[in-house]
Amino acid sequence: MSGEGRPDEQRLDGTGLTIAIVHGTWHTRIADGLLAGARRTIAEAGADAVEWPVPGSFELPVVAKAALQAGADAVVALGVIIRGGTPHFEYVSSAATDGLTRVALDTGKPVGFGLLTLDDEQQGIDRAGLPGSKEDKGAEAASAAISTALTLRTIRAA
Repeated sequence: MSGEGRPDEQRLDGTGLTIAIVHGTWHTRIADGLLAGARRTIAEAGADAVEWPVPGSFELPVVAKAALQAGADAVVALGVIIRGGTPHFEYVSSAATDGLTRVALDTGKPVGFGLLTLDDEQQGIDRAGLPGSKEDKGAEAASAAISTALTLRTIRAA
């Protein structure tokens, strides 16, 4: 399972941060679980959240960049791509991943990576933070975004 080696959860104080959640709308059951985990983590940290749904994972980078340019301190990018019988999976997965990396580097702001690239639906259910799930990748992506935003705040204040 990919969650092996995960660090212990830490209490984050995201007071004063605005975190944008940019989320794809494909594979509703899994996507809704990811979104719930991200929302919960942001609320527990005391940060403000804004949400921007997008049609699919391919659209995550452009909306993430716009949210950061509009003033968000970090983005949590959530999406679900399930492998099919064509190369579409590879193209969309690669484009979305590369695009989100570029957004973080171009803006100098964190992008929490909650894009699930899966072989089948069960892998997503196992990672979506649903009852019985083994992991909560939406919460993990939000925690990573907040933690990195706090680190950058400290560096910039030094």
